[in-house]
Amino acid sequence: MENLVWVEISKDALSDNIKTFRGLTGKDTILCPCVKANAYGHGLVGASKIFLENGANWLAVNSLYEARALRSAGVFKPIYVLGYVALSDLEEVLNLDLRVVVYNKETVERLGEIAEKLGKKAKIHIKIETGNNRQGVCESEIIDFVKYILNFKNLEIEGLSTHFANIEDTKDHSFAETQLKKFNEIAATVEDFGVKIPLKHSANSAATLLFPETHFEMVRPGIATYGMWPSDETFLSFSSERGGGISLSPALSWKTKIAQIKTVPSGEFIGYGCTYKTTRETKIAILPVGYYDGYDRGINNAHVLIHGKRAAQRGRVCMNIIMVDVTDIPEAKLEDEVVLLGHDGDENISAEQFAKWAGTINYEITTRINDRIPRIYV
Repeated sequence: MENLVWVEISKDALSDNIKTFRGLTGKDTILCPCVKANAYGHGLVGASKIFLENGANWLAVNSLYEARALRSAGVFKPIYVLGYVALSDLEEVLNLDLRVVVYNKETVERLGEIAEKLGKKAKIHIKIETGNNRQGVCESEIIDFVKYILNFKNLEIEGLSTHFANIEDTKDHSFAETQLKKFNEIAATVEDFGVKIPLKHSANSAATLLFPETHFEMVRPGIATYGMWPSDETFLSFSSERGGGISLSPALSWKTKIAQIKTVPSGEFIGYGCTYKTTRETKIAILPVGYYDGYDRGINNAHVLIHGKRAAQRGRVCMNIIMVDVTDIPEAKLEDEVVLLGHDGDENISAEQFAKWAGTINYEITTRINDRIPRIYV
């Protein structure tokens, strides 16, 4: 069956990006790309295998089902689970040989009991609160939390981590520097207590790019490994503070086909709500993609690419359809390829451009592409 909507992923782009990060960190730092959210829309299993083949050491996921899918696909490298795992699911963490983040005593207790029952070691990473105020153990509670963990002989404190709040949102990195200082102080407190921490980690994409002092023993880059800058501010900061010198290659293209071409007279409305009215006889192409597929319903000023030319969106995005104006693309015909994201000839629609249309960030654009849509690696 031929696909009507599909995503193409460049193997070379993913390979080049992960090699870039290996070059930034050096060979002694564990490179643990984040492949949560279907690898930021790039296909969980496919992207993970390409990363591992090209220099990644570990993989980071958000949920247990992602880790399960990777193990089922034959991925046996270390997997770090960033998100919460329900108490009832902790036995599977051990059965799948996963690393988990901890910040609740309830998780520690249940995991310790299960590990003892199974005769296995559970490798845990304590999340430290340094200013993001999401997951994490507060500084005032850290020694008590460590003491509690030490009650369970089958728990191994393998790592200590934190996450930056605004390192990619600004060119003023004073808050991130405060977080890093606090992280270092808490890590020293834990080690002064007598607990050696093999792996400290804090660096997302922006931190890995901008601040070598955040690399520690492991980094967890996300969006940049897929070829997208975390923000304009990160790009500008990298250019000014690190002198540039690297390029990131966007790996994802999102495509569909023309399902119908029709001529609409001047003065007619197009789509739900009658939000667009033609001012001339207009040739409209119907495309079989909509907000169910991840094409944001709030967009009303987008373009797509057909034969290397821009075709403007007309009317509201529907659940499974969008309409575009091909009046000035006379060569357009039924089942021609349409580029929603990516290059066609000299034209390009980037995730950043699409994000501006949708009033959001590039992360959301690629991650929200429905995971039922096939990912084709080219």
